[in-house]
Amino acid sequence: MKRCQKLFGASLLALAISGCAVTSEPIERSVSQQRAKSDLQNMYTGQEPLSGPLTLHQAMARAVKYNLEGRLKIMEEALAKRQLDLASFDMLPRMALDAGYVGRNNVSASSSQSVETGAQSLEPSTSQDRDREVADLTMVWNVLDFGVSYISAKQQGDQRLIVQERRRKVINTIVQDVRSAYWRAMAAERLLKQIDSLMARVETARTNSQSMSEQRIGDPIQALGYQRSLIEATRQLEEQRRALSLAKTELATLINLPLSTELTLATQDDYVIPELKVDLASLEQEALTSRPELREQDYQTRISAAETRKAMLRLLPGLEFSAGGHYDSNSFLVEQGWADYGVKVTWNLFNVISAPAAIDVAKAGEEVATARRQAMSIAILAQLYVANANYREAMRQFKTNQQLSDIDGQIVGQLRNRYQAAGLGELDLIQGELNTLQADLRRDLSYADLRNAYGQIFASAGLDPLPDEVQSTEVQSIATALANREEAWAAGNISVPVAHAPVQ
Repeated sequence: MKRCQKLFGASLLALAISGCAVTSEPIERSVSQQRAKSDLQNMYTGQEPLSGPLTLHQAMARAVKYNLEGRLKIMEEALAKRQLDLASFDMLPRMALDAGYVGRNNVSASSSQSVETGAQSLEPSTSQDRDREVADLTMVWNVLDFGVSYISAKQQGDQRLIVQERRRKVINTIVQDVRSAYWRAMAAERLLKQIDSLMARVETARTNSQSMSEQRIGDPIQALGYQRSLIEATRQLEEQRRALSLAKTELATLINLPLSTELTLATQDDYVIPELKVDLASLEQEALTSRPELREQDYQTRISAAETRKAMLRLLPGLEFSAGGHYDSNSFLVEQGWADYGVKVTWNLFNVISAPAAIDVAKAGEEVATARRQAMSIAILAQLYVANANYREAMRQFKTNQQLSDIDGQIVGQLRNRYQAAGLGELDLIQGELNTLQADLRRDLSYADLRNAYGQIFASAGLDPLPDEVQSTEVQSIATALANREEAWAAGNISVPVAHAPVQ
């Protein structure tokens, strides 16, 4: 016995020492480099190549199909579906299969003793082989557990629908982000070349002025003031260039293109002002009906109600059916194989004590879900009204900036004529062109804000940019579906069915 205790203590000590000796090896740099290379390949694999200038709806289609955040939501939806399939198996009976070999080092023998005299009444005997083969197949089905599992499966189904609504929200957000980035990238496409050209002219003028200063030609104070004005013009141009240079990078990120890709956009010469032809009351009703956040709360309310039913079910006794087949190779048995079955009632009496509290908690969950949905409804209506106000304000700002741009364009035309007639200095012409460029920039950025605010109204109303089904999953097919949906909205038709399962 002491030897066994010593051996046991030594084993514990050895395990403790080996546990303390465990260390974590750092990841080799070569492994990280291989992972980075693999990620770069997988991020952009399987995508349709760009063909020609990129339109707005093609950019949206590429974002819907290739954006990594959207792909993540697709994977989460697939995971929720598998979890629903797994929850359905909980409704099946429990079935256990055991098979094996059992033995002992001596005979399982016993004797009997008289309870009256205490004398041995039977000599030691055995009815069991020392080595046996055994097998059991048992099935147990509890009606109460089936009911609880059925409700849990329904809850898991609602969780899957919640994931779909979250995916709808991600798609709406991605499309809106692409809209905003695209129009700002359009402004960059129009103005960056003009900015670069004007910066080159300013640099040439600065070089000429510095050369004249070095040759001591003219008044030094006037020359330095001239150079300062040119540097200030350069600073303003650099600020404008910085505001525009990142727009295409943001767009490439949203549509999951390599950031080194040279994007060419399908520019348009005119500035079409989008008009809202849907009354606000219809948009309110649509927002309260279709917004993904509210539909998610509807499912959460249903899940909470199901939790109340589960708490009430646990108050009831369970009816359990069992059946099984058994085998034992024991040679002393008359029948080495047999089947048994039974029916019994099970009831956890502690559930009777805890059930009222559980029911109260479940009902409180229902009330909280209802209150949360109502609070969210108010917030969503506020978002809709804010989006409408932003749209109206963006339209006024664009019209004002467009008028200023037209006037500055006329002014710079007059300045060029005077400069060509040698009646005006180059600095005045450069300053006039800079003012015109700034006016054009304000006009284009305000137009981008206008298009973004217009799209935000429909996003706030919970309208899906994609129909339930498209002809194919090709980029152009998705782009056509997006364009058709926007044309319907522009015509005032928002009574299209909500796409609760966006195209993959």
